[in-house]
Amino acid sequence: MNILVGISRVPDTATKIIIGADGKSIDEKGVKFIINPYDEFALEEGLRLKEKYGGTVVTITVGPEASKEVIRSALAMGADRAVLIKTEGFFDSFFAAKNIANYAKQFNPEIIFFGRQSVDFDSLMVPAMVAEFLGLPSITIVSKLTIDGTKVVAERDVVGGKEIVETTLPCVISAQKGLNEPRYPKLPDILKAKNKPIEEITPEQLEPKVEILGMEIPLRARKNKIVGDSDQEIAEIVKLLHEDAKVI
Repeated sequence: MNILVGISRVPDTATKIIIGADGKSIDEKGVKFIINPYDEFALEEGLRLKEKYGGTVVTITVGPEASKEVIRSALAMGADRAVLIKTEGFFDSFFAAKNIANYAKQFNPEIIFFGRQSVDFDSLMVPAMVAEFLGLPSITIVSKLTIDGTKVVAERDVVGGKEIVETTLPCVISAQKGLNEPRYPKLPDILKAKNKPIEEITPEQLEPKVEILGMEIPLRARKNKIVGDSDQEIAEIVKLLHEDAKVI
C-alpha cells in the first residue's frame, strides 16, 4: 500500500510569538519549530497501516530548507521516504495543496493522510483541496478509522456528537486527536534519520489566493467586575455590556 502523509513545520505551541518587523509574519528568532501536532496522528495512522498491510510511507512537506529538521523527526518515527517541496517566504493553502496534489499524481497513493489543521494558520483547507485536485473522496476530522480491503469506515467529530462515514480507497483522510497515540522515535532511529536522504522538488509557482494584511498579538488585559443578582445589579451588567464591552 502506498501511503502519503502531509506534514508541516509549525512553531511550538509553547513558544512565545513575536510579530516581525514587517507586521505580517512572526519573528522566527529563538522560535522552536516542530511537526504540526495533528500531523503526528496522521503519520502514526499511516505507519500502522503499513505495519498491517505492508507498503511504503512517504511524507511530504511544503516549506523552506529549515523544514528538514522536522522532516527528520518524521523519518525517525518510521517514514520510509520524505519529500520537501522547497519554497521560501509566504505561501498559502492553495499553493501547498496544488503542489502536494502534483506529487500525489506521480506517487499514486492508495490513501493520503493529513492532520485536521495546522496550529499556526488553522485553515483546515489543505486536505479538502488536495482531494478536489485529485478527484478523490475526503473525510475530515477523523477520530476512528477502519479499513477492510478497499472499504473505509471513519468516525468523525461533529458539533455535539459523532458521524460515521463510509467511502472506498483511494481517499484523503484528515486526522483528529484521539485517532491514535503517536509513537516516540527511539534513539537509534533518530540517529539513522540524520543520514536518510530527503528528496527536494521545485514547486509549481502559483499566484497566492490569500494575502496577509497584518498580524497582531491578542490583548490579554481584562476588566473583571463581580456583581450580585438583584434587579439593580442585573441592570448594571446590561449597561456595562452595552456601553463598555459593546457586545449588545
